[in-house]
Amino acid sequence: MKEIGIGIIGFGTVGAGVVEILQRNSELLAARTGLRLVLRGIADLDLERDRGVMVDPALLTTDAAGLLARDDVQVVVELIGGTGAARSLTRDAMQAGKSVVTANKALLAEHGAELYEVAAAQEVDWLFEASVGGGIPIIRALREGLVANRIERIFGILNGTCNYILTRMEREPAPFDRILQEAQEAGYAEAEPSLDIDGWDTAHKACVLATQAFGRLVGMGDIRVEGIRGLDPLDIGYAADLGYRIKLLAVIQCGSAGLDVRVQPALIPHDHLLAEVSGVYNAVLVDGDAVGRTLYYGRGAGREPTASAVVADVVDAARNWAAGEAGRVPAFVGLDEAIPLQDPDTVRTRYYLRLSLQDAPGMFARVADILGRHQISIASVVQQEHQSGDYVPVIMLTHEAPAGAFQDAVNEIDALQETGAPTVRYRVEDNA
Repeated sequence: MKEIGIGIIGFGTVGAGVVEILQRNSELLAARTGLRLVLRGIADLDLERDRGVMVDPALLTTDAAGLLARDDVQVVVELIGGTGAARSLTRDAMQAGKSVVTANKALLAEHGAELYEVAAAQEVDWLFEASVGGGIPIIRALREGLVANRIERIFGILNGTCNYILTRMEREPAPFDRILQEAQEAGYAEAEPSLDIDGWDTAHKACVLATQAFGRLVGMGDIRVEGIRGLDPLDIGYAADLGYRIKLLAVIQCGSAGLDVRVQPALIPHDHLLAEVSGVYNAVLVDGDAVGRTLYYGRGAGREPTASAVVADVVDAARNWAAGEAGRVPAFVGLDEAIPLQDPDTVRTRYYLRLSLQDAPGMFARVADILGRHQISIASVVQQEHQSGDYVPVIMLTHEAPAGAFQDAVNEIDALQETGAPTVRYRVEDNA
């Protein structure tokens, strides 16, 4: 049976999961592929920490460059994360003729253009199923299962930490900071949570999905990003009263105005498929012109789900290598690299507003006048009664309006002396 040598760079949580699966399912993988996947070495700066998996000490090294240069290593698995050493090691491995498997969404989002070109030039595989959605096979679905389709739109819940926080806040109304702290204590949120709660993790994944689905390189500078930091449980309650849930969404869609890619907390109807996705789970909804609507759901992070996706890519790379076909399908194949990016200010959606207005005659008329002058029409209004203090919350849903006009209107409303606090606003995605 032919052997394919595997070198792993990065022996953290996911790396340990990959090793465990390769060991536990080695005979199963050999039977299914006709290949023997042989672990040649594992590189990491820390060789002493217990990873919960037994490894021959002879396989461990601190010399990552030396490991990827070995002639008996055909597939390199990059799991160190970040965009510094990971970038150079990935480039060096591909230039040495190795296929590379990664889970590194930041590397794809920030340096994809460079590394796609290297992989194509060297005719090697660069595979990254685990970069989006953990164990959910969404990249494979876009590249293979939906290859006959023109993708029309993608809506995704792509960060388990944020979805866990939002689910908890809906079920037991409590301040954001308290739920975040409890999520950290339970291991669902990092000690430094900015990457998750400010939307950047979701944005990295949105870049990867947009590039794969629409044939245009999309980087972090191309999208607008809003997170859920400081979200008020009041708005979760008001949204529920109106028949909506708030979710952190990656929105990717293409129309006559160009490609629209954004990350935002948004209201979606209670009966929507994505509204039922709770806790740490992820889901990606894809609309194709031929297949219609498809949904991909599962654990979006964690040791074994992510390792499962990594090993699936290792198998693909090994099969291609054994058949002499590595690099036969480049990591990125452009359908129309000239497709324009839509100006974010022209994107039209509905909006949810929570205003803090002085309890005085004529205030609502002044707000309505401002919205009207910006061509924004009101769909519904709810004014909360029996509120203490000088200001009352007024909840509005608008009809569709361009984002730029809407922001101008909100700025003008917030400049009124009779407003007690900045306007809270979220997009409403009825058509997701």
